[in-house]
Amino acid sequence: MRRLITLSVLAALAGTTVTAAQAEPGGCLKYGAVGAVGGHVANHGVLGAVGGCITGMYRRHVYRKEAKQKAALYDQEHPGAKGTYAQKATAYDVEHSTQPGKMNPDAAPQTGAQPGQTQQAQPALPSRATPTSKS
Repeated sequence: MRRLITLSVLAALAGTTVTAAQAEPGGCLKYGAVGAVGGHVANHGVLGAVGGCITGMYRRHVYRKEAKQKAALYDQEHPGAKGTYAQKATAYDVEHSTQPGKMNPDAAPQTGAQPGQTQQAQPALPSRATPTSKS
């Protein structure tokens, strides 16, 4: 029982380390290794490795696809810019305050304002408190 708990804790730590340590997702080898550890805990090491490999390839594919979309947007804003699609995607992330792997910024207000414009404060409305009458 103690060995099972130790292996599951190690698998969880390895999984979080692999996904958080890289800007680009790990791919077949890294996810496959984590899947093999997780599968070993459940006595299905090969099945876990295959599942981890497939997951890693898919996550890297999605990341690269989005990076190419960001690079295309960067090219629209900066015609004639030089660099790889990864460099352009990073520049797009910096300019638009997005995180790698996410097209839209997390903290941006969804009020319809154009990027770069600041929101003006609304004037305070007068309160409609009724005066109290003394008897």
